[in-house]
Amino acid sequence: MTERVTVDMWFDPLCPWAWVTSRWLLEVEQVRDVDVRFHVMSLSVLNEGRDLPEEYRRLLDGGWGPVRVCIAVEQRHGLDAVRALYTALGTRIHLGQQGLGRETIEAALTDVGLDPQLAAAAESTEYDEALRASHLAGMRPVGTDVGTPVIHAPGPDGETVAFFGPVVTPRPKGEVAGRLWDGVLLVAGTPGFYELKRSREVEPSFD
Repeated sequence: MTERVTVDMWFDPLCPWAWVTSRWLLEVEQVRDVDVRFHVMSLSVLNEGRDLPEEYRRLLDGGWGPVRVCIAVEQRHGLDAVRALYTALGTRIHLGQQGLGRETIEAALTDVGLDPQLAAAAESTEYDEALRASHLAGMRPVGTDVGTPVIHAPGPDGETVAFFGPVVTPRPKGEVAGRLWDGVLLVAGTPGFYELKRSREVEPSFD
């Protein structure tokens, strides 16, 4: 039997593409010997100091709250709780179109049996050092010219293979999800491979 491996994904709750990729990874868990752990990165941190369109800047200004709360949950309850909270947040933000505010965060915390008072971390800088450390751990191997999702997986010789993506919509399911995973590992584990890309012509689908 193949030994199960751990795969780590870094997400920002506000990113719809990361949400689709995360749901694909949960499909991969069902058809490959893979266990997925979710970690926090921050598009707000990534884009600090950059000249951005005003609409995107406003989105990132609102993006600090959810990632701070995710880090607070990680420190108090561990990565399993982060995984559950990400699912609850993503369901409300992307499927329910509920926004990034305090009410959404409190409701998501309640959904997974956590204290809704943890939402107070959204307006606090108490967890920013830990947030930046988590962000850096995810981004360091792939660089700062990409966003989320970022995935770290075991390579063919046991070393960590880190990559941005895959960006896909809608999420592949069942064995199709497994075949995409096989292909991603193949190219990501090829020495000297950096990029395979085409322009996106559709918006993310959450089916």
